[in-house]
Amino acid sequence: MLTIILSALALAAQGPTIPTVPPSATQLPPPAPPVPAPVTSPVVGVVETDTRPYVALATDLGTITVRLEDKRAPVTATNFLRYVDTKRMDGFKFYRSTRSWGPASQLIQAGNRGDARKNFPVIAHEPTNVTGLTNCKGALVMARLAPGDAMTDFFLLLSDIPGFDADPAQSGDNAGFAVFGELVGGADVAEKIFAAPVSPTAGEGVMQGQMLEPMVTIKTARRIPAPADALKGCVVKAP
Repeated sequence: MLTIILSALALAAQGPTIPTVPPSATQLPPPAPPVPAPVTSPVVGVVETDTRPYVALATDLGTITVRLEDKRAPVTATNFLRYVDTKRMDGFKFYRSTRSWGPASQLIQAGNRGDARKNFPVIAHEPTNVTGLTNCKGALVMARLAPGDAMTDFFLLLSDIPGFDADPAQSGDNAGFAVFGELVGGADVAEKIFAAPVSPTAGEGVMQGQMLEPMVTIKTARRIPAPADALKGCVVKAP
């Protein structure tokens, strides 16, 4: 698992004019969120509203819908939404698939692979032992090299990767990767990106053979109302 984490951290070495991958961050105030769809409460006869933000990522291969845990991971979720609301995420790329790692460590990675002027400042790290979220299959996760240097890059996990969770009991960099949402629609599209062709030579070290060729473009990223059939998801840890 240490190899996996070190490999994921190697992401920053990729990219033209981008600072050190993973890109990230935030600034302009987001527009008023859309009216969310009602959700039936566990309490009989009571209806709650799902106020969590939902975002549709329209890619070359189809649309992926994610839900952000803006109450549990406010810094990371706000960062993602600022790229969405300023339309800076339009044109970002899914550029990596860890298909070569086998079934236990599956993820796709996206971020700013072009104009570094689109990048907002780096953000503070929100470890999973503080947020109560977990790196399960479907998790939307912030990529980083060191805690506090995340910018635009993010992962979508296509398998559980418990080694990405923070573990204060371990020595060294044990802060893990910050979970801030999850995939709730378009899992088939995420699988298509995961299975897309890769370059046999691009990438350094263990990342060689993981760089998508061609990369998959996020054509637009927009907030949407909460889908009526949104999955419950797995990222919130059971009490």
